[in-house]
Amino acid sequence: MPSVQASFYDFSQSVAKILGALLNSLFAVFHAMLALGQQTVAGMFQLGHAIMRLATDLTQGVVGFVFANFFALLIIGGGYYWYTTRQNTGKGTRAVKSK
Repeated sequence: MPSVQASFYDFSQSVAKILGALLNSLFAVFHAMLALGQQTVAGMFQLGHAIMRLATDLTQGVVGFVFANFFALLIIGGGYYWYTTRQNTGKGTRAVKSK
């Protein structure tokens, strides 16, 4: 037959295990809340980084396209200017007679 002392010891051990489990559960909930906050902040930073990268890529593409077109117009315009001035100087210019 178990003694009263052994019963109280078993009871105190059970209460200690229950309190330990509750404390571990509270720590686990607190840890989960911290992990949620950390993952939320990290996700927001990753989203911001992705948006900035998208804007940079798009801007770089647009700016590159504009500069390429400007350069092409500069080459075509410069070639046309060079061709027309060479044609005029090669033949000589005639003065227009006034009446």
